[in-house]
Amino acid sequence: MKVEHEFERPAATGAAVHDRPVGSTADESTPPLRKWWVALLLVAAVAAIVMSVILPRRRAEANLVRETDEMAVATVSVVHPVRSAPVQDIVLPANVQAYSDAPIYARTNGYLKRWYADIGAHVKSGQLLAEIETPEVDQQLRQARADLATAQANLHLAEITANRYEGLLKSDSVSKQEADNAAGNFAAQKAGAQAAEANVRRLQELQSFEKIYAPFDGVITARNTDIGALIDSGSSGGSRTELFHIAQPDKLRVYVNVPEVYSHATKPGLAADLTLAEFPGRRFQGTLVRTANAIDQATRTLLVEIQVNNPTGTLLSGAYAEVYLKLPSPVASFVLPVNTLLFRSEGLRIAEVADGQRVDLKPITLGRDFGSEVEVVSGLTGDESVIINPPDSVVSGDRVRIAPQGGTGAQP
Repeated sequence: MKVEHEFERPAATGAAVHDRPVGSTADESTPPLRKWWVALLLVAAVAAIVMSVILPRRRAEANLVRETDEMAVATVSVVHPVRSAPVQDIVLPANVQAYSDAPIYARTNGYLKRWYADIGAHVKSGQLLAEIETPEVDQQLRQARADLATAQANLHLAEITANRYEGLLKSDSVSKQEADNAAGNFAAQKAGAQAAEANVRRLQELQSFEKIYAPFDGVITARNTDIGALIDSGSSGGSRTELFHIAQPDKLRVYVNVPEVYSHATKPGLAADLTLAEFPGRRFQGTLVRTANAIDQATRTLLVEIQVNNPTGTLLSGAYAEVYLKLPSPVASFVLPVNTLLFRSEGLRIAEVADGQRVDLKPITLGRDFGSEVEVVSGLTGDESVIINPPDSVVSGDRVRIAPQGGTGAQP
C-alpha cells in the first residue's frame, strides 16, 4: 500500500502540470482566443475614436470648404428687358405761329392822317386801316398830268404834220427827207406821250397808297404809328416805318425741330398733340403737313410744320408749346434701367446670367435716354436675365447666384 502511493504521486517539479485530469485541452486554446478578443476591442476602440473625432472633423472641413465656395459665388439681382411700344412717343418744344403773319408798311411818303384799327381789332380782307396825307405826291401827280396833256397836244400836231407830208410826197410837193422827218417826229411825240401817261399812272398808284388796307382776315397785333407821324416808305434811302402788324389766328403753324435720329420716321400725315402751360391737362389736335427735307447743319435737326385749327382763337400766336409726336418705331427695341449698364474700354456692355449661374457680357447699342431708363435698339432678344448693379470687376464666365424674387434688391 505504501509503495502504490509513492508510485502514483507525481513529482514535485511537475505538480503544476498534472493537476488537471489527463486528456483535457483547455490549457492549449484559451490564451489565443483572449488575444483575439483584445485585438477586436482595440480595433473597435480605434474605430469609435475615428468615427467620433476624425470623421466629424473631416465632415466639418468639407462643409467649410463647400460653404466657402458657395459664399464666394456672388448673389445678384436680375431684371428682364421690357419691349418698348411699336410707336415712339416723343416730346419736343415748339413755337406757335399764325398761319399768315405780315407787317404792313407804307408805300408812299407823307404824314399819317387817320387810323381806323388798333391792337386786338379783328379786321377783314380789304378793310381800311389808315390814311396817309401825301401833298408832295399830289403835286407831282398834277404836274405829271399837265406834262401828259402837253405830250398829247404835241403828238396830235405831229400826227397831222406827218399825214400832210405823206400826201404831199405823192405829188412831189415836198422832199422825201422832209416827209421822213415828219414821220420821225410823230413817232417821237407818240413815245413821249406814252411815257407821260405811264408817269401819271405811276403817281396815281403811289397816291392810292395813301390808304392802307388789310391784306387778309386777321387780328391787328401791333400799331406802331399815330396821327401826324412822319411816314417814310424807304424809297429815298431812309428806314421804313412798320405801321401795323396783322396775324391770322384761325389756323396756326407750329414749327418743331426734330432730332436727326427721328428724321426718317417723321412723315407728313402724322398726328401731333399740343400742350401749353396755360391749359393744364388739355391737348390740342394737330397734323404734320410738311418737312424741310433737309437736316440743319447747325442743330442737326429736321424742321417740320404742324397745322392746328384754331377757329375760336383759343391759342395765341407766338406761344410756347410742347408737341407730342407718335412716330412708328423702325426696329424692335427694349428698355432697361440705367444701373444695368457697364461702361468698358471695349464699349458699352450688359452682364447677363446666361445659364442660370454664369455671367456673359453682351455688347448693346442705346437709343433714347429716359433718365432712369434707356432704350436699347440692338443687342437684346428680350429673354435675357440682366444683372442689376454689376460690379466693375465682373468678367464673362464668373459664377453668380440669382437672388430669389422678392429678396433684397431683386426686381421681377
